[in-house]
Amino acid sequence: MTKEFKNPAATATMIVQNENFEILLVKRKHPPFKDMWALPGGFLNYGKETLEQTAVRELKEETCLETTIKDITLLRVASNPDRDPRGHVIDHIYVIQKYSGTAKAADDAKEIKWFSLDNLPPIAFDHMDSIKKYMAQGYYARDKM
Repeated sequence: MTKEFKNPAATATMIVQNENFEILLVKRKHPPFKDMWALPGGFLNYGKETLEQTAVRELKEETCLETTIKDITLLRVASNPDRDPRGHVIDHIYVIQKYSGTAKAADDAKEIKWFSLDNLPPIAFDHMDSIKKYMAQGYYARDKM
């Protein structure tokens, strides 16, 4: 009898800070967590891109903001098997060091909004853990522009 192996999916999630030290959240258009706020992000295109390329692509698709691979930094990896109700999804959270463009909701984002970290709404998935790590590592205090 051959043992069947299952592999988790991979996602890239981004933390974007503006010059007012606010972070960008998207209101989700689809389940899970439809109509809840979350960090922008999405699934890796299997066999077609790296996680870094996923981060750059998803940022543009959901927020219309552009960045490059050299302007992103990996903050953490979230791998709890229960973190996403769709199944085991390993999330790779990137800090966007530099970006261009004007933020507008697109693709899977119903709405986007800049939030002060001391006035955040309820947030989907385990994204609050990533925001707390972002703050603890001193990113929040740095000017990224």
